[in-house]
Amino acid sequence: MNRVRPTHFTSRILAYLGSTRLMALLFLALGVAMGWATFIENDLGTPAAQALVYRAWWFEGLMLLFVVNFLLNIRKYGLEKRRKWPVLLVHASLVIIILGAFVTRYFGYTGLMTIREGEVSNTVYSDEAYLRVAMEEPRGSTPTRRIIERPVLLSGATPWHNRFELHTEFNGSPIQVSYRDFIPDARYRFREQTGGALYLRIVETHRDERHEHYLREGVKTNFHGHLFTLNAPQPGAFNFTYISDTLYLSPFRAGSHTDMVSRESTPLPRRVNERARRGLYRFGDLQFALSAPPRAGILLLEPARAEQRGESPDALLLQIRAGDSVRDTVVLGQARAAGEPVHLNIDGKDFELSYGSKLHSLPFALELLDFDAQKYPGTQTGYSGFKSRVLVRDPDRTFEADIFMNHVLDHGGFRFYQASFHADEKGTILSVNHDAAGTLITYTGYFLLYLGLLGVLFSRHTRFARVVRQLNAHAASRAGVLGLTLTLSGALGAQQSPDPTHPEIQARLDSIVDYYAPPPDHTSRFAGLVVQDPDGRMKPMDSYASEILRKLSKREVYRNLTADQVVHSMLQLPEIWFNVPLIYLGKDSRPLRNLLGISVPLDRVPLVAFFRGDGGYKIEAEVKTAHRARIPSQFQKDLIAVDGRVHLLHAILSGRAMRLFPLPGHDMNLWISTAELGEKAQTLTAPDSTFIAQALPIYFDACSTAARTGDYTEATTILRHLERFQRHHGAEVIPNPLKIRTEMLYNRLNLFKNLVQAYLFGGLLLLALAIRGIFRASRPLRLGIRLLMAVLWLCYAIHTAGLGLRWYIAGHAPWSDAYETMIYIAWATMLFGIYLGRKSALAMASTAFVVSVILMVAHWNWLDPAVANLQPVLNSYWLMIHVAIIVASYGPFTVAMILCLLVLAGMVFLNRRNRTSLSAPLRQLLLLAELAMTMGLVMLTIGNFLGGQWANESWGRYWAWDPKETWALVSILVYALIIHMRLVPGLRGRWVFAMMGVVGYSAILMTYFGVNFYLSGLHAYASGEQLVTPSVVFYAIGVVGILGVVSYVKAHRHHV
Repeated sequence: MNRVRPTHFTSRILAYLGSTRLMALLFLALGVAMGWATFIENDLGTPAAQALVYRAWWFEGLMLLFVVNFLLNIRKYGLEKRRKWPVLLVHASLVIIILGAFVTRYFGYTGLMTIREGEVSNTVYSDEAYLRVAMEEPRGSTPTRRIIERPVLLSGATPWHNRFELHTEFNGSPIQVSYRDFIPDARYRFREQTGGALYLRIVETHRDERHEHYLREGVKTNFHGHLFTLNAPQPGAFNFTYISDTLYLSPFRAGSHTDMVSRESTPLPRRVNERARRGLYRFGDLQFALSAPPRAGILLLEPARAEQRGESPDALLLQIRAGDSVRDTVVLGQARAAGEPVHLNIDGKDFELSYGSKLHSLPFALELLDFDAQKYPGTQTGYSGFKSRVLVRDPDRTFEADIFMNHVLDHGGFRFYQASFHADEKGTILSVNHDAAGTLITYTGYFLLYLGLLGVLFSRHTRFARVVRQLNAHAASRAGVLGLTLTLSGALGAQQSPDPTHPEIQARLDSIVDYYAPPPDHTSRFAGLVVQDPDGRMKPMDSYASEILRKLSKREVYRNLTADQVVHSMLQLPEIWFNVPLIYLGKDSRPLRNLLGISVPLDRVPLVAFFRGDGGYKIEAEVKTAHRARIPSQFQKDLIAVDGRVHLLHAILSGRAMRLFPLPGHDMNLWISTAELGEKAQTLTAPDSTFIAQALPIYFDACSTAARTGDYTEATTILRHLERFQRHHGAEVIPNPLKIRTEMLYNRLNLFKNLVQAYLFGGLLLLALAIRGIFRASRPLRLGIRLLMAVLWLCYAIHTAGLGLRWYIAGHAPWSDAYETMIYIAWATMLFGIYLGRKSALAMASTAFVVSVILMVAHWNWLDPAVANLQPVLNSYWLMIHVAIIVASYGPFTVAMILCLLVLAGMVFLNRRNRTSLSAPLRQLLLLAELAMTMGLVMLTIGNFLGGQWANESWGRYWAWDPKETWALVSILVYALIIHMRLVPGLRGRWVFAMMGVVGYSAILMTYFGVNFYLSGLHAYASGEQLVTPSVVFYAIGVVGILGVVSYVKAHRHHV
């Protein structure tokens, strides 16, 4: 009996470890933990998220349980059989990927290498922070020395997790180093106090950064590798002595002193007790300033203010016990930087403590030959890329190499990436990865995963293939989708606010604008001029004018004038447009109107309303306060946005924003406006300077004359001269004429906005005919359905052509920002709708409706449809691979969600009479939804891990727990759980699958919208301004909740 029990107990444990119930719990636990961690990171910082979740023992335990569950299920479900090899490959690859992550976590390391031009370095600063304790004690002629280094993960938000104790022994004495406290972004504040210690304030500059230090009497202190003392002379240090109210400096090497008032610089020889003076001292690469003599007082350590965070090192408070002696100390430092050593003598032993990066020495060195920061034409801050030219100094060989974004250097088991650069563009910051084994294992897992997932789609023996066969054999649904019309009608409803009522004076201003407005044929010529925008993009005036009007007024036209005519009029009649109500105040404009002193309920006001009679800016103080706010209120956000519109309109009316003239011979291909000519005229030839100064004034005079005579010949001639000037002097950056005409055609067609109505009405008509066909099929009806499906095919072809045009115009794949990803998601969604439409017209109809909603959202005011330059990290072929696949996966997930909504709506209308007839169409829709989910899951998984490979090629990590990739993984877990629910007792059934298909879509919404607009992370380049959650979200949750409850009651009652 005693021998049987352990065996029985063990078998029960193994059975549970391999059960689908545990699998479901693991999916749920990991998804919740990772989602929770992204909010911890956003609110409390990355160290807190790492400490509480990503590096916690229990999180790694969940991963281990997943591996055990995978392995036990191989035999349970016969995955070793040949027909199930694709599924086996998927599960085995996940085990390999987790193994690779383990090797990376515990055996690899990453860090930073910073090098100035002309300098050589072989030192890497680890990404992890370490506590370093060096102990030394004189023993005869040779002192004994011991060094202990321990990685520490500290966060100001997790004091209970920070605690540690380090126990060791040195020369027979027990040594204990204990954690006392941790203060992130710590700063010292000096407070004078009678009887306190003597402190000397020193302001030191290191790598162009200002640091404030307080030198305490009797303590040897290290400031970035330089030793300082006060009344405690040490060899090799800058020794200050304070005697009889006089401060003396004894430098150990020669330097200079600069008086800050007279700016006079005098040499400073190496000698003892040189009288210290106020001013700037220079000793080689060291610079420090003295502003006051030493003062008695105390130093208070406190966290920096919110606006100063990130500018100061962290403070680690420690207690050191050596034998019977105890000392408390403070160590300053942070990850990715060398810590500042603190020297103590306790119980006759010398201690050197530091907190910061561990310094790894490479077996070779890099010399930075040159750093090149490349900017977009005419900009000083818009970087198109940056490149480091290095010389690799290896004992075996020496060679030159280029390192730039998405182009790495591999050498000696290390990989170097271009991470950042110094502010003066004279130094580079390289990310270094030493993880060849972990990367190889993980990449092997990735390859097997891709192979297995593709096998799942194309093998004849997988669940996916069985679902396809069931759909092919399934009869067309004839009933059960009447609830869809209710669902659709509830989502339709858009209101447009009426135009504001203008006073009589505005009517007169409008009449003047209308009188001088040029005719369309001349406007199109003006719209074809090339302009350089503030980001350096070269574009036709047509695009620039459209962006300007949208930003100023949130409209695409002003009354009956196009954007081109509006901007033309602004430049011709600036004094008129100072008084035209054009600046949009926001949805709730009342507080801002009160601030401006406007009682009329207008949501758009003229520029003149923002200025007082003396020229003062009415909202200046409020705008400054809003910019300083750490967490701005909605009013402050609106205020900042309005301030931007004011400055934009002012720049246009003054002419500064119209950079139409290439500056001949400029090395950055800068284009300028007439208003910016100024001192630049001295570098130009007289004809060029005169042309830039006079071309536009003469042109607009000619336009004013033409408005009276109707003859625009002279004005057109001047435009031709301006075009020739642009082509001649801006040949290096000006787009070719075909691209300019294509961009103007793209703007004029406005394809994606016009497709909203086409998809909407096409989808609704197809839906109506499909529902009609459920009850009474006929040949004309089938013909109508085919015709409408052909119309949607045509819409999709136009949609595809629009993406192609945008690709050609921008010069990069059209999925690099929020607007582009929305129109691409719509395209991908329609693609899967067309695919599923071969089996169900209802699927295609519902998809067309969803696509129209997506495109409608894309054209709301908070998304900017302007074509923009790429961020350097996005300038890679990976953009076309990773982003295309992962964003396209949102399409089938969206289709699946709509189909599951249809199923829930159909269940609402269940009764005893139609229960049998509805069962078949509900099953068909669920099979279609499962098909879509499977395709979406395969694409999302491949796309997400391809993103890991892109990250590894760009900055040296294939996984960094960035919120975007984390939420994509959460979405993978959610849909993997939904697809596997049929194997879990208690989670089987049509209603559960349909409800989870709707609820699970929230993970996709969070992956795209939530991360982009509510969280922070490495994907900031593809995000917009943080938004307040629209109330429609809460209404949608309520509707889905009610629909779920009612459909559950009906499904349970009628056993569907």
